[in-house]
Amino acid sequence: MKDTEFPRFFRLRQRFDETRVADVPASTRDAIDGCKSDPMAKILPGHRVAIAVGSRGISDIETVVRAVVGCVRHRGGMPFIIPAMGSHGGATADGQADVLSRYGITAESMGCEIRSSMETSVVGKTTHGVDVHVDSYAMAADHVIIVNRIKLHTRIAGRYQSGIIKMMLIGLGKHRGAIAYHRAMARITFDGLVSQAAPMIMASCPILMGVGIVENAFDQIATIEAIPAANILQREPQLLEIARGHMPRLPFADADLLMIDRIGKNISGSGLDTNVVGRKSNDKAAAADEVPKVQLIYVRGLTPQTKGNASGIGIAEFCRSELVREMDVDITRINCLTALHVSAAAIPVHYETDREVLRIAIDQCGRERIRDVRCLWIEDTLHVAEVTCSEAYLEEAIAGGFEILSQPQTLEWKSDGNLALPQACKPTQT
Repeated sequence: MKDTEFPRFFRLRQRFDETRVADVPASTRDAIDGCKSDPMAKILPGHRVAIAVGSRGISDIETVVRAVVGCVRHRGGMPFIIPAMGSHGGATADGQADVLSRYGITAESMGCEIRSSMETSVVGKTTHGVDVHVDSYAMAADHVIIVNRIKLHTRIAGRYQSGIIKMMLIGLGKHRGAIAYHRAMARITFDGLVSQAAPMIMASCPILMGVGIVENAFDQIATIEAIPAANILQREPQLLEIARGHMPRLPFADADLLMIDRIGKNISGSGLDTNVVGRKSNDKAAAADEVPKVQLIYVRGLTPQTKGNASGIGIAEFCRSELVREMDVDITRINCLTALHVSAAAIPVHYETDREVLRIAIDQCGRERIRDVRCLWIEDTLHVAEVTCSEAYLEEAIAGGFEILSQPQTLEWKSDGNLALPQACKPTQT
């Protein structure tokens, strides 16, 4: 293939709200110490306090958790950390502890024990017949603090999506609970489950508070808030709306082809954020009210942090063969089957090189002329402040007031047939 048979590309920068927490440890301590009704006053010397931490790649999560551990110790409590992550880590206790270690959360770095178990207690049953599971270590503690990011979920819609409540149900529910809830969500909404299961958990498990984190569009912490247990159900939907306003987005409302350098569980629960690519309700197409409308998605690789978990790869139409070889099939299957999202583990059409994939994908776009192909190229769905765009977007980008970082240039290729960005199109963001 000749370079003239591929679009030329330019790079642009879009502006998002850059509000961020300057001092994460201090802001965490201030949020906890200033929490309404001072729930930490319930911690008496010697009380065992479980700090529940999930599997998401949250900015500075190890710093937040270390600060929470310090606050518990300051009140005389005996903190320990429990993984709250459903089926992640291969649905094993050691696997889940390993997930935390990848985020810098270890016994040594936190100064307290990591207690990981897949054992649960059933604390009730909803009217839909769903057993409500809670982590055995959480049930045995004197208090439980749940730390999690609050943001839009990649599949769940409603007042409660990805946040403290979801971790309370699915995370503390471990593998058994995650399976039960996901099966139930084939029949009822997550909000419907929350309305019954959350009060049962709070009545049976000593939930003390939640520490909610909201990130800006640059994957940085914008807000840290400590919420007393009694206020979580009311406050979380409000923080979700704040998170919605911070969501990163693609610069244009449609694309023939979206190229994504990497997906992974540290990027999104579904590997790539479906809120960003416009495929929340359907793996292969945007709903009528969803934006953007993306015809084809090409995923080039996995993040190192995902350790082979390629959950979400089935949302793409194309990938590189190397990604398929790097994929941990068992872990990916467990994750997707537990979530009742079997299609997310499906392997797309794949070829060895970028050149082969692009040749096929561009042909599938159905455009008469190469210069009319509307192609967007991003690192991952967390980093879209700078986007490499095909020349067909240039006039629209100028009219939209985006900062143009480079003029259209032909693609550069490495000797192995894979892409090398032109120097002027290489990312400058961190």
